[in-house]
Amino acid sequence: MTAVTSHGLPGVFITFEGGDGTGKSTQAALLQEALQLRGFPVQRTFEPGGTSLGRRIRELLLHGEDVSERAEALLYAADRAHNVATMVRPALAQAKIVVQDRYLDSSVAYQGAGRHLSTEEVRALSLWAAEGLVPDLTILLDAPITVSAQRIAYEKGQPDRLEGAGREFHEQVRREYLELARQEPQRWVVVDATRSLAEVAVDVLAAAEPRVKHLLPE
Repeated sequence: MTAVTSHGLPGVFITFEGGDGTGKSTQAALLQEALQLRGFPVQRTFEPGGTSLGRRIRELLLHGEDVSERAEALLYAADRAHNVATMVRPALAQAKIVVQDRYLDSSVAYQGAGRHLSTEEVRALSLWAAEGLVPDLTILLDAPITVSAQRIAYEKGQPDRLEGAGREFHEQVRREYLELARQEPQRWVVVDATRSLAEVAVDVLAAAEPRVKHLLPE
């Protein structure tokens, strides 16, 4: 049986959120693999940079010259609008599971809370860009800033523009994520990302399976 979700499309939209260094890309890949092994059709993408246009926007945002706060929010929204229109909605219309690394909640946390813009305005901008598309499930990979900073230093060496924004910035981002999860417990699942990859992956799959089981043929 194919059920239509709250966004009116037959697929399921799962997003990963969390601070830099919490393992979002790794866990998104592990979830994709686990779901595909169970027979689910999965499309994986990410923001910013999940499309050819997005890759150019990502370069400007993370590795280019300094960007003003409002311009930063608008560039993320532009990337989001194109990614949703060309990748996410078409996949959901085909009854696929879309697994995405970062989405609109990243903008609320990073540009809204972290950059001290209005979180309400940033969320409204993101929803407009995405034509109102809200995930069915958002998995927050949560870890103390000290842990995520150590991972970034070990794995990447030189941080990008956001990764190097400073401890206060990242503490504010983390607080905003936890507050967003508290406000919408029906959509969010908070997972302790300080544990091993395998332990985190078990909890991620357990959160996802109830949301997607209707997509398997009877």
